Amino acid sequence: MKYFLPLLITLSILINPVITPAEELILAGGCFWCLEHDLESLNGINFVQSGYSGGDLQNPTYENHEGHQEVVLVDYDSKLVSIAEILRLYMRNIDPLDGKGQFCDRGDSYRPVIFYKDSMEKSDAENALFSASNELRVPLDKISVELKSKGQFWLAEEYHQNFADRNELKYNFYRFSCGRDQKLDKLWGNNARSTNPWPEQI
Repeated sequence: MKYFLPLLITLSILINPVITPAEELILAGGCFWCLEHDLESLNGINFVQSGYSGGDLQNPTYENHEGHQEVVLVDYDSKLVSIAEILRLYMRNIDPLDGKGQFCDRGDSYRPVIFYKDSMEKSDAENALFSASNELRVPLDKISVELKSKGQFWLAEEYHQNFADRNELKYNFYRFSCGRDQKLDKLWGNNARSTNPWPEQI
């Protein structure tokens, strides 16, 4: 009988393995509607939420999020997709050379930022910046994506969530008129918005 309980626990673990909690990554890259839509397509992404982060203001709103960037929180399964793969897709959906906004959206709220939680994530982010500079054939100091320690994520208002799917016509008009895809195509060529591997170091 004294061996029964340990045996039961062992069998329980084997039959119902411990579920690994999902990982989260916070990214800023201009309009959060666009970034949310672009990253959701990647296999291994559980969901993407629009919000605000990076500043000190408590309970920011769309009308007042001074000091914060528009960001997305990416919830992903690290068994299916790596942070490096997410960052590669992120980089190819922004203009990493523009640190003063993104496309038609200008100002601090729209600066590109990668928020890291620890030294490993920071290293992954640094590698992504290096790979982007290599692919775009520009010096690393021309890559204007800020790396910043992760702070609190504030969820944006409900009407901002899944905006591209819920307001398809309005979203497509905004994206086209903002010139996002036109600029991405010019900047990244055939790799724009793609998951293609980074080219070998030049």
